[in-house]
Amino acid sequence: MSQPASKRDAQREADRVREFRGYMAQLERDQVLLLSAEQRQRVDRHLDETLSALASRFDVDVTESQRRISLGMRVISALGALALCIAVFLFFYRIWGLITTPVQVAILIALPVVALVATEFAAALERTLYFASLLALVALAGFVLNLTVLGTIFNVTPSHRAFLVWGAFAMILAYRYRLRLLLIGGLLSLLAFLSASIMSWSGCNWLSFGQRPENFIPAGLILAAFPLTSLGSKASEFASTYRAIGLLAVFIPVLVLGESGVWTYLPLDSKSIEHGYQLVGFMAASLAIWYGITRNKAQPVRNLRRNRIDRARVAVTTGRRGQYRRFVTSEPPWRRELGLVPTGGSARMV
Repeated sequence: MSQPASKRDAQREADRVREFRGYMAQLERDQVLLLSAEQRQRVDRHLDETLSALASRFDVDVTESQRRISLGMRVISALGALALCIAVFLFFYRIWGLITTPVQVAILIALPVVALVATEFAAALERTLYFASLLALVALAGFVLNLTVLGTIFNVTPSHRAFLVWGAFAMILAYRYRLRLLLIGGLLSLLAFLSASIMSWSGCNWLSFGQRPENFIPAGLILAAFPLTSLGSKASEFASTYRAIGLLAVFIPVLVLGESGVWTYLPLDSKSIEHGYQLVGFMAASLAIWYGITRNKAQPVRNLRRNRIDRARVAVTTGRRGQYRRFVTSEPPWRRELGLVPTGGSARMV
């Protein structure tokens, strides 16, 4: 069996094993699939070893209760990080005028560094990364606060390049600890930087980058297509995040311009712009839906070819490693992909 490339693939594999175990129990209750005690023990042993290997390597949820607990912990971690960032901000906001400038600079420099060291320490101690994600968000918030407040203290002119630095820092943390929330923050910062850069290149004030929705469309298309490249395929667990942020960066400007055509670069009247972008939005949404449907239909076929665990679901070992015996059941024809062939009767060995 080929090893999953990411935790998401491992979780999908564990879910399929659990679903197969429940389906096999249903077949036994309906007396469609009848296994001897030795054969059932062999199947259970193989499934237990598969789940144990996935849990030890990727820390996946092997039961429904573990899945609910993990979801709750992720929500609590995100809310806890937000609450901690707000608490830190309010604390320093309360005492900021009472401390000297050197102490202010020292605090601003030390905050992201200490949070980053604590993140690395927490990631080394626990595999779930709940505390690491909380501390990583604090480090990112401290870094953003660092550049913002230092610029205010020393009267530095605001620059759109700060979005590039914040986005790069968030992306580094996201890839280092495999944190999707930080990846979202980094991608949003990079989108803001690209849009502000276009405004700056055109001679406008970069602070008004939000007034030209079309600035986000090229960057959104790049992000949506990034998972299809060789670099994007190396982090497959982030592919859905890239596509989601990229498509939002395309469809939200199209929606805005479809409602109000006065924010466009095109030298046309507003009604023509609105009608044109409404048509573009309809066609782009149809194309995205078509791509999603075709991709989801093709994904199980690729999984069957790549992951040999699908054959273990419908097989019982003969006692010799690597060899299986298929069972034939009275199942629909689409079960042929899983090695099940309809015969109109109870299971028999072939």
